[in-house]
Amino acid sequence: MYQIGRVCLKIAGRDAGKKCVIIDVINTHYVMIDGETRRRKCNVKHLEPLGTVLKVTKNAPRTEVVRLFKTLNIELKETKPKKKTERPKKLRKKKIKPAKQPTDKTSGEEEKKIKQIKEAQAPISSEKPRK
Repeated sequence: MYQIGRVCLKIAGRDAGKKCVIIDVINTHYVMIDGETRRRKCNVKHLEPLGTVLKVTKNAPRTEVVRLFKTLNIELKETKPKKKTERPKKLRKKKIKPAKQPTDKTSGEEEKKIKQIKEAQAPISSEKPRK
């Protein structure tokens, strides 16, 4: 049923509804296909065999497959791989850490002494606040 040269219709996947030809039988479940579809391994459950059989050599090149499909009046698109454009590299944002304040033990002690002196100099009022 699935021999080399059998024209099939792909019924599953993103190439569904497109015609292809079997160019190699891998095992009982998988075949290599080419045609309107991409050249790839395909499960036979995803193929519907048609009545046409083409004379194709095993692992035939794409040019031979295109020529044979032209005899069936099926035009194949030539798809070229897209050019890879070079994208600029993403730069990481550097985290800026705040500069650490120098911690001097003397400055902290001096501030405490200054506060104590100011509190001692403040006039102490013995009067009660008026209501």
